[in-house]
Amino acid sequence: MNNRQTKVTRRRLRLATAILMLASLFLSDGHHVVAAAQGTKAATVVENDRARFDALRAEGFESLYNLDYEEARRRFRDLTRSFPDHPAGPQFLAASLWVQTLNESRRLQASLYNTDSFYAKTEEKTDPKLIAEFRELTGQAKRLAEARLKRDAKDAEALYFLGAVEGLRAAFAAAVERSFISALRDGQNSVEHHREVLKLDPTFHDAEISIGTYDYVVATLPLPVKILATVGGVRGSRKRGLETLARVAREGKWAKDDAKVLLMGLLKREERYTDALQLARDLAAKYPRNYLFKLEAADALVAQAAVERQTAPTVAANAEREAFAIFDALLQPERTTKARGVANSPATSLRPLDLIHFTYGEALLTAGQTERAAREFLLAAAGAEPGLATMARLRAAQALDLAGQRREAIVHYTGVLTRPNVYDSHQEAKRGLREPYRKPATVAAPNQRNNANNVSDAGRGETRQ
Repeated sequence: MNNRQTKVTRRRLRLATAILMLASLFLSDGHHVVAAAQGTKAATVVENDRARFDALRAEGFESLYNLDYEEARRRFRDLTRSFPDHPAGPQFLAASLWVQTLNESRRLQASLYNTDSFYAKTEEKTDPKLIAEFRELTGQAKRLAEARLKRDAKDAEALYFLGAVEGLRAAFAAAVERSFISALRDGQNSVEHHREVLKLDPTFHDAEISIGTYDYVVATLPLPVKILATVGGVRGSRKRGLETLARVAREGKWAKDDAKVLLMGLLKREERYTDALQLARDLAAKYPRNYLFKLEAADALVAQAAVERQTAPTVAANAEREAFAIFDALLQPERTTKARGVANSPATSLRPLDLIHFTYGEALLTAGQTERAAREFLLAAAGAEPGLATMARLRAAQALDLAGQRREAIVHYTGVLTRPNVYDSHQEAKRGLREPYRKPATVAAPNQRNNANNVSDAGRGETRQ
């Protein structure tokens, strides 16, 4: 395999890991309640407790999707106390811990996983106590699921949660511990468990999230790996994978929104920005306190505008205008309090303004507004979480290069090298000191884009010429 093939292979394997990670984003719901009690009382327990179990789960995930982690965990702890032999409680608690960790480290936006930079080495360290707590919770959930399977090997719900634990571990390994090989292994285990679930209960549509994702992943693997997978009886299909996920979004019980979150990211990879936008809008309307869905909608609008700019400039301008309005609305409370010279409200203080500024900068850069982009990146860096602050300064330097402000760009490239190396920030900063950052690559027009069975590995972004 030559160097170019090696790079393509690595890129596709990274893509596979990212997709598995996104698939596990909220892959922790179950399908229906099966009581942990044994004997003839089990059915009665199910009927008596179903309403409480479902209510606690629904309330917990409503809070989790709205980024209210403490309230979500309060509901999940109640569920754990009420159903101590059920794997759902510790599984849901682990999921809430992981999602909060991603949000606080500004890694909960799907588009952040679409670049090679995410997979580069980093000096970021994760709190060992957090890792230990996550492992304890997932270990507890796994033990409870396995105990139920020992009593009844055909317990579909227990088997589902066993797969969900593996999926969540895969997500944590990739996004937090940055162990991508472990992530792929755990992700495969999750899929195998969920295939068994569907054999036991073909109506268990929630389990199809991992199945559909796996179909999509295998179809994106490089040819040598794909051949080995085929020999092992594994055949992927991007079309079938997306169709499966769409079916879960329509027919799943608890996983409908989970499937929509995943589809939103994958449809952007397929350059189906209009479809991704609709999903983002639907989720933003359902979970109004979740700023991330608004950011995803804005990202899809800017991406579609870049595609339409040459052939439909009016459409592109309208899409950009709508996207920028979303960012401005999210930032309005901050700007108002600054103008009045008063402190931010508690709600505003909790809003991750650094990520909003950063994403706004990326949108402006895609739109060719380089000076405005640089300003947004610097605003992000001023109050950002340390890792994002480093990346924001790097992007500010690159935007300044594109704006022709080489001297200012050099200042910020140099500043990046004084900070911890996050992803490939030091490598990119050194390149920036050697030569100016160049004009962004042109996004293909609609008739030039690859179809759903042959999508390019290249994402949107800037290149050096």
